[in-house]
Amino acid sequence: MNQQSYSRNPRLEGEIRVVLTELLQHEVNDPRLAGVTVSVVRLSADRSHSRVYFSVIGDDERERQAADGLAAANPFLRRELGRRMRLRMVPSLEFLRDTSYEYGDHMERVFQKLHDEGVLAPDEDGATDDGEPQ
Repeated sequence: MNQQSYSRNPRLEGEIRVVLTELLQHEVNDPRLAGVTVSVVRLSADRSHSRVYFSVIGDDERERQAADGLAAANPFLRRELGRRMRLRMVPSLEFLRDTSYEYGDHMERVFQKLHDEGVLAPDEDGATDDGEPQ
């Protein structure tokens, strides 16, 4: 694989994310997919496989419903992706839950707890981690 083909992946990942988002919002009429957001797409080096990270607000049951809806819509999404982007080889789509938001929220709570317990000192400018001056 040459450097040019590898550097093309980020652009393709972004385009795939946009097309999948449009399809989910305007073409797929599955109530299980309401509110599902495509956050990141990662292509394999040979572009035969993609990991599509999605987020959805709700509990574990809501997440399961969204995953089931994406699995059901996968053939349609893949077919439309190939048609709209005119790809010679359409990558397989693997849908995975994006947990980065939850992780960020968890870390924010840990930092706040450490700050409240006095373990974490304020910033050098006198502001706490939430940006408020002391």
